[in-house]
Amino acid sequence: MRIQIQQKYYPLIVLALGVVFFFPFLGNVHLFDWDEINFAESAREMVLTGNYSKVQIDYKPFWEKPPLFFWMQAGAMQVLGINEFAARFSNAFIGCITLWVIFLIGKSIRNANFGLIWALLYLGSFTPHLYFKSGIIDPTFNLFIFLGIYFSFKAQAKPKYIVLSGIFIGLSILTKGPVGGLIWGLTAISYWILYNKFTKLFTFKQILFFSVACIAVASLWFANELINNGFWLMKEFIQYQIRLFSTPDAGHGQPFYYHFVVVLLGCFPMSVFGIPALASRQEGFGKWMKITFWVVMILFSIVTTKIVHYSSMAYFPLSFMAASFLYDWLSGKKSWNQWLTWGLITIGFILSLVLVAVPLAGMNTAKLIPYIKDPFAVKNLSAVVQWSGFEPLIGLTYFIVLLALIFRKKKYGRTKMGIYQQFYAGNSYLPFYVWGNGCS
Repeated sequence: MRIQIQQKYYPLIVLALGVVFFFPFLGNVHLFDWDEINFAESAREMVLTGNYSKVQIDYKPFWEKPPLFFWMQAGAMQVLGINEFAARFSNAFIGCITLWVIFLIGKSIRNANFGLIWALLYLGSFTPHLYFKSGIIDPTFNLFIFLGIYFSFKAQAKPKYIVLSGIFIGLSILTKGPVGGLIWGLTAISYWILYNKFTKLFTFKQILFFSVACIAVASLWFANELINNGFWLMKEFIQYQIRLFSTPDAGHGQPFYYHFVVVLLGCFPMSVFGIPALASRQEGFGKWMKITFWVVMILFSIVTTKIVHYSSMAYFPLSFMAASFLYDWLSGKKSWNQWLTWGLITIGFILSLVLVAVPLAGMNTAKLIPYIKDPFAVKNLSAVVQWSGFEPLIGLTYFIVLLALIFRKKKYGRTKMGIYQQFYAGNSYLPFYVWGNGCS
């Protein structure tokens, strides 16, 4: 049976999927990540004290992060109450906006079908999906950097977009600090060297407008803090950033390849689909995305402190690469290699084991606690959780469905590829064949 979805409904579909997958059950699990707890507490203290210019935890100055994300959390708490749902509401909202932005940019670069594939890949990959249901800063931070890079790409043809690029990089700095500007700067410099061959990338006027816009936005808090409280907090903030780069802060020292493993496993399945595109020649925005990916991965592999979400900015370029490969494959311009099949099976099997092992561990915490030395982890494991006993079946079902999809693709995937030539034609609808008609 053939189903036709008109392109005019794509934005509504993308937003609806975000609402359905990101918002339900946000408050059903206690805040458990160290950052989730600290950030929510900072927002709570803003609400209680009415002081939104001062970032604090335990009513003492907190110099690790600027306040923009805490302002968003505090705003949600004002409306929804001080609870887990409100602490995570901002990221769920940003998740919907991210999917919408990805679709619109994908539509602008190629067509609506490409934009939809890109958005669905981002939605359906493990850690990108999970982060929008958390209370950490990075999903918001990454969106601002991504938009800053995108508008820099647009500014190559239309110089006025450089102002928007500066505004969004300024917002990223206001969200998590100067690393937002560092990622943009390293990406722009790398593009200038590798693709422009040291010729002019932006005019002096563009650089000036970018800098003014960026500094003006970031100064909404940084300048106010300097004027009212002097340089002490800024000094602590800068020293903290240097410490993260130079020493393994809070026990987060990991080997150089740590983030490559995290992205490969955590971003399944888009990590598998993205590898062929990363190894191939890119044009236009693809050049910016390819450079962004390597800048993020190399930068945070060099940084001594290694935490899972540090490399999360790589999700945007990796998802773009994965969407490019799938789009070209569905259009008959790329072939499906055996290593893709085995990559999907291998990593899918590992993740299925994790989905089986985690609930089994949760059901047997009393046996595990004697072997764990971290008091914080012991306290978390000591929390009372009601298990039905069926949770391990989720991982088993996940792997069975994955295998079914892979081998059904192998049997039928090329028999009806002609229908997908419409991708390049940019038709007004996206044709799907449901399971029973032989094309998965």
